[in-house]
Amino acid sequence: MTTPLLDIQDLSVSFATRGGPLRAVDGVSLQVAPDEVLAIVGESGSGKSVAMLAVMGLLPWTATVSATRLAFDGQDLRALTARQRRALIGKDIAMVFQEPMSSLNPCFTVGWQIDEALAAHTPLTRAQRRQRVVELLDLVGIPDPARRARAFPHQLSGGMSQRVMIAMALAGEPRLLIADEPTTALDVTIQAQIMDLLARLRRERGMSMVLITHDLGVVAESADRVLVQYAGRAVEQQPAATLFEQPHHPYTAALLDALPERSRPGEALASIDGVVPGLHDRPAGCLFAPRCRLATEYCHRHKPVAAPAALGQALCHTPLESAP
Repeated sequence: MTTPLLDIQDLSVSFATRGGPLRAVDGVSLQVAPDEVLAIVGESGSGKSVAMLAVMGLLPWTATVSATRLAFDGQDLRALTARQRRALIGKDIAMVFQEPMSSLNPCFTVGWQIDEALAAHTPLTRAQRRQRVVELLDLVGIPDPARRARAFPHQLSGGMSQRVMIAMALAGEPRLLIADEPTTALDVTIQAQIMDLLARLRRERGMSMVLITHDLGVVAESADRVLVQYAGRAVEQQPAATLFEQPHHPYTAALLDALPERSRPGEALASIDGVVPGLHDRPAGCLFAPRCRLATEYCHRHKPVAAPAALGQALCHTPLESAP
């Protein structure tokens, strides 16, 4: 790997709760190279979004963040002042958030909201910003962009609202774009349009991207590498092509088995029994052991260590040597 644009080592995030600290992210390490797409996959509750919100500095006051290294382009994000972080976040690192209908402010037009991002991160005059808003809306494929800039969020469809969020993220011409479930709650046709849009913009602008998603079909089409998270831990990292052909962690294999296209006619769709452990039911050993069909008594009692890179750094006592 070339010098990484984003370099995270041993990132942990805990939230203070009445029942005690909740470890939402537990020792995650990842790197994103220039012009690379890293997909982070896993069930809800795996800490995917929390890890990236920690990078953005957008976690609430109840969160405690620690890391051995948390750097962007060699710059230590932990050492930034509040002013330096505001100058970086939204410009060099931008994020497209989940649920565009709730992420946009209903009290202001979408043009005003994009203009706010431009005012914070560009030297453009008011007239230049007004023109740039129209250009950005046109860039993301919104018809009649000058009129749509005067619309309020409730006047737009879910697909258009997501395009507005992407336009807002692109306002500062970021080098790293974090897309958090960019196709959530959109119909299949609009999902494909949004992913095609992101792919085109990334190629044209040479951006790196972190794609947070549940959709393994999107991962197969869009990602260069994949990080699989479970209960706050990174349980496997592989190039996308080899991960689909030969997963090494039983959780990854179970996710792939649950793909509808892998089911056999007349048979029930595969599923993973149980749920991601919470605050009070975390296993003493491997976190996935209670749901793993290959778990042994040793797995239930002892925490696993990461396997060699040749086995996808699988966090498993007995990584799968070949596809199950």
